[in-house]
Parts: sequence; structure tokens; C-alpha cells
Amino acid sequence: MIRILAFLAVVFALGLGFAWLADRPGEMLVTFNGYQYQVSLMVAAVAVVAVVAAVMIVWWVIKALWNSPYTISRYFRVRRRDRGYQALSTGMIAAGAGDGALARKKTKEAAKLIRSDQEPLIQLLDAQASLLEGDHEGAREKFETMLDDPEMRLLGLRGLYLEAERLGDRNAARHYAGRAAAVAPQLAWAAESTLEDLTGRGDWDGALKLVDAQKSTRQIERDAANRRRAVLLTAKAQALIDSDANAARAAALEANRLRPDFAPAAVVAAKLLFRQNDVRKGSKILEAAWKAEPHPEIAELYTHARPGDAVLDRLNRAKKLQELKKNHAESSLAVARAALDAQDFSTARREAEAAIRMDRREGAYLLLADIEEAETGDQGKVRQLLSKAVRAPRDPAWVADGVVSERWAPVSPITGRLDAFEWRAPMERLGQLIDGHEDTPEAPVPAIAAPARPVQERAGTIEHTAETPGTATEEKTDDRAGEDHVTPITAAAFAQVPEDAEAVEPAQELTRLPDDPGVDPDDAADKSTRRFRLF
Repeated sequence: MIRILAFLAVVFALGLGFAWLADRPGEMLVTFNGYQYQVSLMVAAVAVVAVVAAVMIVWWVIKALWNSPYTISRYFRVRRRDRGYQALSTGMIAAGAGDGALARKKTKEAAKLIRSDQEPLIQLLDAQASLLEGDHEGAREKFETMLDDPEMRLLGLRGLYLEAERLGDRNAARHYAGRAAAVAPQLAWAAESTLEDLTGRGDWDGALKLVDAQKSTRQIERDAANRRRAVLLTAKAQALIDSDANAARAAALEANRLRPDFAPAAVVAAKLLFRQNDVRKGSKILEAAWKAEPHPEIAELYTHARPGDAVLDRLNRAKKLQELKKNHAESSLAVARAALDAQDFSTARREAEAAIRMDRREGAYLLLADIEEAETGDQGKVRQLLSKAVRAPRDPAWVADGVVSERWAPVSPITGRLDAFEWRAPMERLGQLIDGHEDTPEAPVPAIAAPARPVQERAGTIEHTAETPGTATEEKTDDRAGEDHVTPITAAAFAQVPEDAEAVEPAQELTRLPDDPGVDPDDAADKSTRRFRLF
């Protein structure tokens, strides 16, 4: 567009110049070699323009002839390069489609038309073709060759990383990922693998530096980076809690500042503060975390913040937590446990039943069984509560990749993934769960007719009338010949049984109801006051 405007401007200027000369007539006299030439100004101007144009045309022709060998060679070179890139493009498409034969053919064709040092994609296509042909050793050699080229280094590391993952060599895979993350922390595959390696070795400082690098390159969002930093700082505080209390306290407080609702960070920070007799600040941290999401570890640590407190003081602290988060099952359970320790059975029972109404689960029924055992010792009610606990949903726990843990951990023991543990109810239990009508009066169970007994079992039937032996034998014979009939057993019949009669085992044992766990004879004699725990 600019060239067109420049050309129009030159033509417009020439037109103005010729118009200006046309309005001003005059003559030009030129003396050359004894001759005089007299022409008008217009003719002289046209002659000058024609001479300039002729010189320019002659120069262009001479230049074209001079450069013709280079132009011709350049034409063929460009044509050859275009054919090479066409072969490279077709080969990449074939490699993506899994056509190893075509990919290898186009690799050779592209290598003939384009120099590999000028186009690095030829090396990538060559390695991909080797992988499709099953030549993994050759592919690894090609990836290792790429490490010498700064432009291809990351691609070579990526290929070697995938090959190590395919072979199951986690150490080699993490080595290549670490080299790539050191050069380019914005690579997600390299950063995640290196982060797993660092956390697996307990190098929390190195993991924190990597997370900071990810945040600076905008690979992860700010909230995700803060979450990861809080997890890593909490893990660091747990590792240093016995060796370097000051460093552990600094890490825990920073983790709590980043995520005040993260229960493990709040627990470890408060624990360190309590050890340094800073009960007020530690309690504030636990109260803030409890308001965000109640957790049993927070309640346990909060109620036992001062070791010298009496049981009533711990009960009051539990009630304070309940005021911070009303109408929550964890609040009621915290008060119920503290009340049980304080022997305030009415409060403990009321809060445990309130927790069951809000969230039916195993721990609430077990706690209620403990209360029943401590207050009344009624083993029947205790067994009833234990049977409900068995069929109730499990309490929330730290779960990661199918593993249930009593304590939080920064990484998964199965996959090594960071921040894998979640506080939720495990889903392993199968079977009937307690529904909303568990505590309602049970409907009467319809009577089930007793099945007819086999003929062989009638030999052990006790007769209920005092008959002579002959008469009894005749009646039995008649009964075998006729319809099978079961006579109800009455107290009078038992009274007429001779004292020297031989005891007969029952022919069929009554089936135990599914919801009646029964009583073990050994357990029936055990009257210890230990608390019940299923797991």
C-alpha cells in the first residue's frame, strides 16, 4: 500500500512539473562539438526523462543478467525446500496417525531435501518413527543427541522422560524432569514430577522454591500456589517440630496465614504456640479454623490446651467451641466427650443424641455406647448401640487414593501426589446403612409358619400325654401314616417328662436375626468398664 502511494505521488509530481513548464514557454540552446541545438523547455524535459528511464532499464537488464545464475539456483533451492517441508508435514501427520512406515519414508525424503541442522523437526520425526517401529533404543539415542542442541534440549528431555516412565524407572524419569524444570519451570510435566520427587525425599525448601517459580511464571493460579505453599509449610513444621521449634513455628504460622481454614496447619501452629505457653494466640488460631470448618483434632487440642485444667474447665472450653459453631455435629460431639470425662452424663447423652440427629455416623453411636456403659452399665443397650454403630456410615477421616489414615500427611503414600489427603467419609463399607427411621418403633413382625419336619426327626419328639408304651407306639405309627403334625409344647408337657429321660438336642436351631449380633459367652462374663472402639 505504501509503495502504491509513493508511485502515485511521483506521477503526480511529474504531472505538476510538466504543467508548470507548459505554462511558461521558453527555449533551450545547447552547443556541443561546434553544433548548436535549440529546443523548447518541454521537449528538453521529456528528453531528460526518457534518457533517465532508458538508463534505468539498461541497468536492470544488466543486473538481471549478472544475477541470473544466483536467481536460477535460488529458485531450485526454494522449490527443493518446499518439497522437503511438504514431506516433513506429511511425515508428522503420519506419525500422529500411527503410520510408522509412511513416517519413516517421509523422514528419509525430508532429510534428503532439508538439512537436519537447519530444521530440528526432522530429528523429532526420526525419533517418532523409531518409536512407532518399536525401536525404543534407537529413539533414546536420538533423544540423547538432542541434548547437545540448546534449541532441542527440552524436547530431548521430554522424550527421555516419557521413555523412563514407560520402562517404570521413576528415578531416571525424575532426573530428566528435574533437569527440564531447572531450565524451564513453566513446563507442567517437569514441575509436577520434580515436585513429587522433592516432597518424596522430604526436601520441603526445594519444593517451596519450585512452587514460587511456578507462581512467578504464572503456571498455576495464586490460590493454588498459596494452597501448595500452606501444605508444604505445614509438612516442614511437622518435620521440624522436635528438632527446631522456632523454624517450625515460623513455617506453621506462615501456613496458617496463607490458609486459615486449613486444619492441619492450624493444629500444628497452635501446638507449637501451646508448647511456648502462648495459649491465647494458639486458641485464637484454633477458633478461627473451627469457625471455618470444625474438625475433631481442633476440638481435642483446644480442650486440652492447658494440661493442668480440670475436667470442668475442659468442658467449658468445649462449650465455647460449640458457641462458635452452633448446630453442628462436631460441636455436639466435642461437648459430649468433655462431659463424659467430667462424669456429666446427662449433658453427654443430650449432646451425643443431638449429634446423631444432625449426622448419623459410627463415632456418635460409639460415644453413646461409652456413655451408657459408664452411667448404667446396661449391656443390652450397649450392644444395641454397638449394632447401630456397625451399620452406620463411617466417621470422616483423611483419605487419599483409597488409603484411610488417622493423621494428615502432605503426600499420598500410593502415588506420591502432593495434597492428596481429603477429610471425608470413607466409602469402603458396604451393606445396609441406618436410615432416618432407625429410632422409630418397629412394626410387628409377622409370624412365620414352621416348616414341616422330616420323618427322620420325629423319632426325637417328646409326647405330651401319659400313655402306655403300646398306645404311644400305635399313635406314632398312625402319625407316620397320616399327615405330619406338630403339637405345641406346653408347661404341663414338660412337667410330665420323667426325670431320667435322656436329653435330646433340638433338630433345628433358630435363625438369628440379622440386626442381633448376639452375645459371646466369654464376653458376657467380662464386666470391665473399658470403652468400645470398633476400629
